[in-house]
This record gives sequence, C-alpha cells and structure tokens, in this order.
Amino acid sequence: MADRVRIELQPLGESFELERGTQLQDVLFAHGVEFPCGGRARCKGCRVRVVQGTLPITPEQEALLTPEELAAGWRLSCTAKAESDLTLELGQWEAAILADNSIFEFTPRPGLGVAIDLGTTTIVAQLLDLTSAHVLAVRSALNMQARYGADVMSRVNFGLKAEGLTRLTALVRRQLGKLVEELLAAAGQSQARLENLTVVGNTAMHHLFCGIDVTPLSRYPFEPEQDGLQVLRSSDLGWDLDGDPLVRFLPCLGGFVGSDILAGILATKLSESEALVGLVDLGTNGEIVIGNRQRLLCASTAAGPAFEGARISTGMRAATGAISKVTLEAGRLQCHILGNVAPRGICGSGLVDAVAAGLDLGLIEPSGRLRDGANRTLMLSSPVALTQSDIRELQLAKGAIAAGTRLLLARWGAEAKDLTRLYLAGAFGNYINRTSARRIGLLDFPIEMVKPAGNTALLGAKLALFNRRQEDFHYSPLRAKCQHVSLNTEPGFQEVFVQEMAFPPA
Repeated sequence: MADRVRIELQPLGESFELERGTQLQDVLFAHGVEFPCGGRARCKGCRVRVVQGTLPITPEQEALLTPEELAAGWRLSCTAKAESDLTLELGQWEAAILADNSIFEFTPRPGLGVAIDLGTTTIVAQLLDLTSAHVLAVRSALNMQARYGADVMSRVNFGLKAEGLTRLTALVRRQLGKLVEELLAAAGQSQARLENLTVVGNTAMHHLFCGIDVTPLSRYPFEPEQDGLQVLRSSDLGWDLDGDPLVRFLPCLGGFVGSDILAGILATKLSESEALVGLVDLGTNGEIVIGNRQRLLCASTAAGPAFEGARISTGMRAATGAISKVTLEAGRLQCHILGNVAPRGICGSGLVDAVAAGLDLGLIEPSGRLRDGANRTLMLSSPVALTQSDIRELQLAKGAIAAGTRLLLARWGAEAKDLTRLYLAGAFGNYINRTSARRIGLLDFPIEMVKPAGNTALLGAKLALFNRRQEDFHYSPLRAKCQHVSLNTEPGFQEVFVQEMAFPPA
C-alpha cells in the first residue's frame, strides 16, 4: 500500500484512500470544496487548512494567501497533490439547495416522471407520481462540472478545449444518471413505471448536457445555433433504465436565456398575465423577463458570480460558516452565521446586507468608495471583512441587473411604476433581503411588489412532465411571444450600466 495515501476531512469526519500523487482538485469538489476559477490558482475559493501532514507552499499560493494564512496551514487545493497522509479542514460544507414543494394544477397521466433543474452550480431532481403529482423523492448535488469553473463562461471556455466538451458532457450525464437511479431506489419504485424525464437549464448547460458545440456561445453575438428542444434516449446518455424512456431538455429562449427561464415563465404564469409583470433569476447567471400575455422581452446579464460569493475576497456559497445576514443594531453591525459556527466567509445575501448597512452608517459612499480610503476594509465579523474590490464587484453585478431591467422596461415603453409584480427566482433571489436589495439599487421597486417565487425552474420542469404530445414540449406559442434582447448591443447600455453602478443616496 506504499503507493496509496489516506485523506481525512474535517469537520465532515470522512476519510478515504487515494493513489499517491492524485490532484486534490479531482477529489475534493465532491466534498464541498469549490473551484470558482476552474482550478487555475486565480482565487482563494478552494482553500483548505492542513491539520496534519504537509502540502508544499507554491508561488501561486504565496501570491494569493497572506503570510498569516500560510502560517496557519491554509493552502490552495487546486495546486496541490496528495503525496502523503493528510488531515484537511474544509472551508465550506453543508450547502442548502432550493427544491420545490408547490401545489399546481395538472391532468393526471399514468407512470412516474423525473424533473431536473440543471444549474451551473447546483442540481435538483424530483421523482413524481404522475397520477397524483406527489413528489416521491428528491435528490440534489453540486454540479460536478464546477470543478472546471464556477461561472458560465469559464465552463464554456473549458468546453472549447480539446476533449473539453466531451469531458463536461460525460461528467454531467453520468451525474444526472446516478441521481435518477437514487430517486427510484429511495422511493422503492420500479424503473418500468418511469415514463417521462424533463431537464431545464441555462443555454450553456443545455449545450454541455446535449453535447452541442459551445463555440457560438464564446464569441459575438453570443447566440446559439441549436437552442431548441433536444430529445435523447436514456440509453444514449449511458443510463440503464427499463423501457429506455425519453429524456427531453426543454428549449431555450435566446442567447444565454435558457429553458430554466422558460420553465420560470410557466411556473409564474407570466405569459398569461394581463398586467405588466417581471421575473428576475439571480443565480450564477442573471436573467430578466418583462412582459404580459401579448409579448415577453428577455435578457441575460453577467451578474451572478458576486451574488454567489465568487470573486469576493472572503466569498463563499450559502454554506456552513457563511455570513448570510447583516443587520444594524444600535448603530453596530450584527452578523448571522449559518450553522452557528465561527465565520469563514460571506455569501451573496450577506454581501448585499453588509453593503446596505455600510451605506446607512455612512461607511460606504454612494460612489461605492469606502469612506476612509481604498486601503480600508469594512470589518464584519473577524476574520471576515469587505474590501474596496469586493464592493466594486457587487456594484458590477447589481449594476448589470438594474440596467438590464431598466432597458427592458424602456424597450417595452414602460417605467418601473408600470410593473405590477416582480418575481424573484433562484436560490439567491429567495434568500435576499428585499429591503437591502432596494437600498443598494439592485431592485428599485416597492418591497410589497417583489415576490420570492422559489425554484421556478424546477416547478416549470415538473409542469412539463404532464405534456402528452411531442409538440407540446417545443412550447412554440410561448417562444413566439418571447423576444431576446442582447444587452451588449442595446443602444445606451453602457451609459445606463455606469449610472446604475452607483448606490442610491440615503
């Protein structure tokens, strides 16, 4: 056994053996370690602390980690190999993933169905009894593709490399196939009753799951050449299911606005509304829909990474140890930490709260500048603090969403006051404090008009399970109502974007 080493993970209490020399990146992602930059040593998202054993300090780690962090045993796992027995403390674990328990109208049909929300960061799958619409089992996981980058464009760029698309496609197909098997086993159901499987996701996930060339998504005008309904046999995906049922990846709406947003429109009934309504999905990618039963305008923005904690100096997902909420009490910042443990970082909802509180205290100026200069940090709960760069990242993210919403309303010929309801989808959209979101100018609408809508992608995928005709899965009438707006070519976008980057005055 001299060629194998033993790895113990704290606080998970898990241990396993590896071949000596195995890249830690290849094994730690499944245990909650993130690789936001795709393992290219450009961020600190994959840091782990060596409790026992040795991981050499590399030049990349010296460039990103402080001397104090290095002395405390912190290392970047993307640059490390398991050359000896190790006990590692993980920086992140136990992340919550948003499922769906909505009650909805349906027409019963025989058999079972599986609905899957294939997100850039997370995956949620539910097994339904199609005679009653009862959820029989739920499974969720981190998208294993994320080891090659946290955001959509990192994933697309990896898909352009030799064997990159093949690797990403095989990885996610294998992961989803395993989730389907786990759903059936957990519910004690026979595969013979599995009649229908629907998958939704953004355009990049659509291409990467279906094995479609991502080159059009990597260059101007960023419009896919194949974004329609994809129908695959489960056997073609490597899934060994009785009866070889069909797997349908629902169609996209244009650009990076994928079938997860089509599903969101179905879930919120946007296309049936007489009044002007909107849908904003604040996830790893940000999508916006404005419209009613006559027409729908949709757009995507590169806003998600900051809301997911990426590109923030101490950013992390909403997992154990994350500051998820910041409030003001007697003029002082009070932080809520997930898991009731020592703080390890800050997630998106905490970031929005912290900046909103900083604005109210006058510690952050409307320009986004820290009051006492660029070298100052805003201490939240030691060792977690916000830097000037962190605030700028939030400004870029919120500016993109606010500008996109404003321009879609203008394209419609409407103003913010004309919108009657704004639905918030995605995990971040459901956990964000609406008062804080309005304070920073992310959502400049009355609080009572903004409604968290849960996992609309998963709900829409479940609604699709009850379609009986193949043509129903194309959603041609709904897609005909939708017009995709490419914000990067929209006149005045840059000017509006710069305006929306500023924070509203008190």
